[in-house]
Amino acid sequence: MHTLSRYFFSGLIIIAPIAITIFAVYEILNIAEAIFGPVLPVKIPGLSLLVGVVVILVVGWLSSYWLPQRLLAFGEWLITTIPFVKFIYNSVKQLSTAVFESDRLLKQAVLVPYPHPGVKALGFVMSEIPDHIACLLDEKNVCVFVPMSVNPTSGFNIIVPKRDIIPLDITSESALQYVLTAGVVMPCCEEGTKS
Repeated sequence: MHTLSRYFFSGLIIIAPIAITIFAVYEILNIAEAIFGPVLPVKIPGLSLLVGVVVILVVGWLSSYWLPQRLLAFGEWLITTIPFVKFIYNSVKQLSTAVFESDRLLKQAVLVPYPHPGVKALGFVMSEIPDHIACLLDEKNVCVFVPMSVNPTSGFNIIVPKRDIIPLDITSESALQYVLTAGVVMPCCEEGTKS
């Protein structure tokens, strides 16, 4: 029975990542099909996803020109005049800007004393603390995002004295694996710094 159990978990370790990856790709294709499928004249598997990528590229290209920039700015202004929609739009825009434009997002992994002194939690240094908040603090502080295990999209933003953070020489992917696996997979150091 112990041998069967070992074989089962070995098989699960191999199959689970493959199954989850296939599921994620399948869902992305379904979303693209739901958005672009009804307007396409022909039904070819994967065509909707290709059209979606092309639309994103065209919008990005157009946004680099003066007239489309003015039209986009006018459209944003219209959206931000609607109270509830304004809140959702601004929140999503700030998040997407942080994710796609910030080269520091989830880059610098650190250890911080959280949830109380004497223990350490893995976190990521986020944006600089603005001057109007920094001037209220006694010393140099850093904003750190401490993700929740298994669900890194949730967590806590904490402001920590810079002297209390311990920078880690690990890759961001390795740090995220550590969070996603609840500490089962321990972080690895950066390439080139391994002894």
